[in-house]
Amino acid sequence: MSQRVLVVDDEPFILRSLSFVLERAGYEVLQARDGDEALEALRDHRPQVCLLDVMMPRRSGFEVCEIVKGDPDLRDTYVVMLTAKGQDAARERGVQAGCDEYLTKPFSPSLIVEKVRAAFGAAERLAASATTAEES
Repeated sequence: MSQRVLVVDDEPFILRSLSFVLERAGYEVLQARDGDEALEALRDHRPQVCLLDVMMPRRSGFEVCEIVKGDPDLRDTYVVMLTAKGQDAARERGVQAGCDEYLTKPFSPSLIVEKVRAAFGAAERLAASATTAEES
């Protein structure tokens, strides 16, 4: 199974640059430009990790995250919220929505790759422990 990442941002430069960095790191990258496209891609392609902008047209990243974490088929998606809003209230809103991590822009490309690698490592450990529990 390939390691699939969904990058969601309405800013074309950020979408392209994050996709480029992640593809170079060996990930399969999907893109969405708004909350509705993000939900469609999540349901159709089941990426394991989603980098999700907060401020977008149609649905905010907060709304998308709440839907994802409330859906039994999607709730295991590792959601990293990306935002220019670094205030504590916005960060708390992301946590309430169920995000796994919250990063404030600007961020370095190497930090994004590091976070995605860590997300896949956490997912693999969870899957391995679930398999071990089933075998017991």
